[in-house]
Amino acid sequence: MIQVVPVTTKKQLATFIDFPHELYREDANYVPELFIAQRDLLSADKHPFHQHSSLQLFLGYRDGVVCGRIAAILNNNHNQFNNCNEGFFGFFDCVDDSELATALFREAEQWLLAKGVDSVIGPVNFSTNETCGMLVEGYDMPPVAMMPYNKAYYNELVERLGFKKKTDLIAWQIAAQDFNDKPLRLMNTLRQRLDQKGIKIRKVSLKNFKSEVDNLRDVYNKAWDKNLGFVPMTNEEFDYLAKDLKLILDPDFCMIAEHDGKVVGFSLCIPDINQVLIKIKKGRLLPTGLFKLLFLKKKINGLRVIALGVLEPYRKMGIEAVFYGSIIQKGKEKNMRTAEASWILEDNYLMNKAIENINGKPYKKYRLYEKAI
Repeated sequence: MIQVVPVTTKKQLATFIDFPHELYREDANYVPELFIAQRDLLSADKHPFHQHSSLQLFLGYRDGVVCGRIAAILNNNHNQFNNCNEGFFGFFDCVDDSELATALFREAEQWLLAKGVDSVIGPVNFSTNETCGMLVEGYDMPPVAMMPYNKAYYNELVERLGFKKKTDLIAWQIAAQDFNDKPLRLMNTLRQRLDQKGIKIRKVSLKNFKSEVDNLRDVYNKAWDKNLGFVPMTNEEFDYLAKDLKLILDPDFCMIAEHDGKVVGFSLCIPDINQVLIKIKKGRLLPTGLFKLLFLKKKINGLRVIALGVLEPYRKMGIEAVFYGSIIQKGKEKNMRTAEASWILEDNYLMNKAIENINGKPYKKYRLYEKAI
């Protein structure tokens, strides 16, 4: 017998968070999310998303055993900014059971219909500012930091339910031995040209982190505002993300471009903390996970380029090339073996071409689905 129930208690929330551990227990590429981080993300009194929007979590049971989960998400800021009336599904995990998946989506869609939406997009875990997309290519390697992972059969499950492709998101891998070091060779020349125009490139200051975050938030909300599905982050949401990232941030990989003291662009690249999290059982830091985190953090040899953006009037001036050159230079100095640039919209030809030009290889693909309801 199949039963789908809304999550209303702390115990159910813990079950919701922990379900993927059982589902992926035999999958060597699965990386467990930190329990405390997921709990805070999904708790109305913890994460600032809940100040302006809402969601409902559901657990799916077959014969009394948890076999699936899903979240129905209404992001009011997304709809207001994009002048649309869409809902999201997210946090979807399920055994290979079409009947159960149908029941989960039925409940999620009914909840969204009651909120008045006319279409569903996903998977999106709150917005495109958080994890989103369903893996459709590249199952042979673990995901990098803050990227999703799923079973190959998920795509068939959602397509059977009438979901169609909305767009694909590309993850590029750049291996140390394949680096095209042209940006590195051009970097000094480009820096001199930018200097003459009053544009300076520097690394982020952790000492003045609060003021740095305030400036970067403004650039982020302007530089990406034309991307598909983008929604500006509130001050509280950006501060929440920045506080989390500060725990793993290496300032050598976070560069800022300023014109006469005003921030006009930045690149954010973080160590691939998933190389450590993959070894932390069920995402619990206690009793031993914390020691693994502290000990293994020093052995990370991969990066993820999360964001690289420049305000429109300053594009194609060489700032982006200096950012790439700086990442390559520091990566070599710190013996990083790989970097992933993710994610890039499939139709962002300028950015995809730039990564291809430094010998990046598209090695993972994620899909956003949509369906009218």
